[in-house]
Amino acid sequence: MTVRSRIVILVAAVAVLAAVGLASVLHASARSDRRDRAQAGGPEVTPGAVTLTGHGRVVFRNMAWGPHRDELVSVPADDPSGPRTASGVKCLRFYAASGTGVCLQAVHGPVSDTYRAVVLDARLHTLDHYDVPGIPSRARVSPTGHFAAWTAFVGGDSYAGTDFSTRAAIVDTRSGELIPSLEAFGIVKDGRPYRAADVNFWGVTFAADDRTFYATMATKGRTYLVRGDLRTRTLTTLHANVECPSLSPDGTRVAYKKRVGGLPADAPWHLYVLDLRTMRETPLAEPRSVDDQVVWRDARTLVYALPGDYGADLYRLPADGSGRPQRIASAAVSPAYLG
Repeated sequence: MTVRSRIVILVAAVAVLAAVGLASVLHASARSDRRDRAQAGGPEVTPGAVTLTGHGRVVFRNMAWGPHRDELVSVPADDPSGPRTASGVKCLRFYAASGTGVCLQAVHGPVSDTYRAVVLDARLHTLDHYDVPGIPSRARVSPTGHFAAWTAFVGGDSYAGTDFSTRAAIVDTRSGELIPSLEAFGIVKDGRPYRAADVNFWGVTFAADDRTFYATMATKGRTYLVRGDLRTRTLTTLHANVECPSLSPDGTRVAYKKRVGGLPADAPWHLYVLDLRTMRETPLAEPRSVDDQVVWRDARTLVYALPGDYGADLYRLPADGSGRPQRIASAAVSPAYLG
């Protein structure tokens, strides 16, 4: 046997051993992932195509530990606890409507993180992005997909106390025109023009007319539901003690969290629904404090997040005050129902 033949045989043997070793590692890794998931009781998550146009689907941020944590995942709306398809797109907060999404992301730097809002198309491709001047907390898209909004903490990091500052922005997803802060709008409070240095806004929710929206305004230690007008750039107070409003599909009701006396300072809210025609409040059958901007699953059902083993779980609840809360998905937050 020549030296050349021996070298060829040696190289071939090394290649075979390397392939066997790699296969063993991959098999062990897959087996370990399955074992870890089974031990943790987490949902099944696999990569695949995710779009914002699938009828009867819900997309949310996956909170389960593993390689797809924080990614947007898609599941059937009728089976939200079922296997998840992971998109590869990571978001801290998310919402979508009419094939347009807004994704609030962390941008990891060598010293500290910064944040941005990314406008997504129906295939989760980036259309535009904007700097966010603080920690993201809320995100919404108008029913037409023509506007997106987000809220960030620019001082403090919790709505529970009073020592915080927020910035709420709205962007026209067609033109890219950005309103960086609602503080530039004129305010009408109790029928009169109002100005104050301590005004904060958060929790935007849109009507279907591409003009009207609602949000929370805080000033002098109190919160108010305000109706906004994108054409006149004005905000008008409607009702006191309203935070993180969410407008119903028919535009007649607002679901929100309300501070209730006697509750702990770090968990002071109960869920309510306000009829915008009569201003009548209906308390909902959720006994726990909810710090979330709820989502209308349909005209009768609300969905929201509460703390869970992986960070957050999703629950549903009737919007008329009846029934009781039901957990529908673990390790999930920021749902958007499609179609």
